[in-house]
Amino acid sequence: MLAGIIAGVTWALETIVLGYALGMAPFCSTSEAIFLAPFVSTFLHDGFSAIWSAIYNGARGNSKNVLKAFKTKSGKFVVIAAIIGGPVGMTGYVMSVNYMGASIGAVTSAIFPAIGAVLAFFFLKEKMKWYQWLFLIATLLGVYGLYYSPEMHATNYALGILGAILCSFGWGIEAVILAKSLTDPEVTDEYALQIRQTTSAITYGVILLPVISLIKGWGIAESWKFAGSLFASEATWLIPTIALAGLCATVSYLFYYKSISQIGASKAMGLNVTYGAWALVFTAIIMRTMPSMISIVCATVVLICSVFAAADFKEIFKNESK
Repeated sequence: MLAGIIAGVTWALETIVLGYALGMAPFCSTSEAIFLAPFVSTFLHDGFSAIWSAIYNGARGNSKNVLKAFKTKSGKFVVIAAIIGGPVGMTGYVMSVNYMGASIGAVTSAIFPAIGAVLAFFFLKEKMKWYQWLFLIATLLGVYGLYYSPEMHATNYALGILGAILCSFGWGIEAVILAKSLTDPEVTDEYALQIRQTTSAITYGVILLPVISLIKGWGIAESWKFAGSLFASEATWLIPTIALAGLCATVSYLFYYKSISQIGASKAMGLNVTYGAWALVFTAIIMRTMPSMISIVCATVVLICSVFAAADFKEIFKNESK
């Protein structure tokens, strides 16, 4: 549970840092740059995260073990999970935000813990008590309250809903596949993370970015050129900022995967989604922006109910009695 909470805390930091990077000039200089920003930033973000993971595993002398884990059947499933959760899930998230607005897009895509919990129940036989389901629902309602805004700027509901479905099922399915893969002793959470981030970055760079360029009617290498131009940008802190966001994501994923392996996918997802509440806390501290009373109440609901959704009181009281 503590690992799941730390995953949420560090992902909140990642969100703030990456959001700061996306506000820099190169990403909002032209209409093309604005369109490419979420895709290119995610590609670089996952690329840096893969590098950080490689450094972490290399320093621990596990590089050969990562390659060995990749060759296993469970390692291949981690690759599938990476494609479903990375390019598919993240692209769906970008679609939902782009076509329905940031607030509604974030709300609709945040239901992935509920979808993941249902999938985990059927495919992993993970059982949740009735009160855990209630607390999970309360957590998601709290997330809804955090992100909801009456100012909706939807441009295409159909594509927005399609994106939300891709995102929710993508992230939910990813967690379930990972939970199954992590039962293999040869595939630890550290190895799985490096496989996941490397696969995601390569899929983004080799497949997704060129496809996006072709869909927009540009040259196939246009997205690559834009990504390359960022390294020579006048905004000297842009790449280091994205690299820092990648580091925060690496730490978050490490704890998220550890949480999945120890308490199961459904409970870990409920704890991970608390990043919205932690982001509110960090925004208030760093940006010195006082949130509304409704936001404070919703953040409190998310933080408390997510812990209760992951806790098995019967097991806790049994251990206490011992």
